[in-house]
Amino acid sequence: MENIEKHLAVFEGKKIRRHWDIGKEKWYFSIVDVVQSLTIQSDFQTARKYWNKLKERLRLEGNQSVTKCHQLKMMASDGKYYLTDTADTEVLFRLIQSIPSPNAEPFKLWLARVGYERIQEIENPELAQDRMKRIYEHKGFSKGWIDKRLRSIAIRENLTDEWQERGVQKESDFAILTAEISKATFGMTPSVYKEYKGLQKKNQNLRDHMDELELIFTMLGEKVTTEISANEKPNTLPENKIVAQRGGRVAGNARIETEKEIGRKVSTRNNYLKGGDLKQLK
Repeated sequence: MENIEKHLAVFEGKKIRRHWDIGKEKWYFSIVDVVQSLTIQSDFQTARKYWNKLKERLRLEGNQSVTKCHQLKMMASDGKYYLTDTADTEVLFRLIQSIPSPNAEPFKLWLARVGYERIQEIENPELAQDRMKRIYEHKGFSKGWIDKRLRSIAIRENLTDEWQERGVQKESDFAILTAEISKATFGMTPSVYKEYKGLQKKNQNLRDHMDELELIFTMLGEKVTTEISANEKPNTLPENKIVAQRGGRVAGNARIETEKEIGRKVSTRNNYLKGGDLKQLK
């Protein structure tokens, strides 16, 4: 999604005004700018009228996308700020589907292809793994790191399946149990770990910024927790917390012993950020 958002910022040579919402951690794009680019309108006012007519038609059709648009103040060509209809990436794509323009076809084709690929991945999960592998390769991660990251995803899925078997359903409860494992393994909850690595955005996945050793101990804590849970079958959140602490403690003890042998901390401040040193995670 990040690359798509960058492409949207400059479409067909025309800059699309956008605003970063710190609280929601997402981009909002000027709808009129996108409409002008897609429909090849000669000027801003014509594009605005086109959007107003389209908006009214979508409302009459009961299209919910219009209700999800936000008005934000953006700078116009005269240097002044005016309230402008904006949409995040998801809503903007839904609106693009309603625009009858040859320029909109590449986006529509992309959306259709993504939808078809996701259906295929549901039928054959290995395709999803292959796609994820290609994404990590494109980002510059090493083969060894990618193998461990994909393995960590599989172990995590097994753990969440086990927790669901034990009656854990709420996202907040999953977060609580995950925090217990992380705290026992690394001495830090995931939120503290992200701060430690200098990760500021909620959508930055902590594990995508771990090196191979960090991933190994993360996997160990979660795998041991899964095994203990499967054997003892805890059926309350407090019981599951104790199991999570025990599983994490096994990984934590192994981490401490490893640190003694290698002469350094397993947890590092290194992360994978655009423009950063890729060698940190190779």
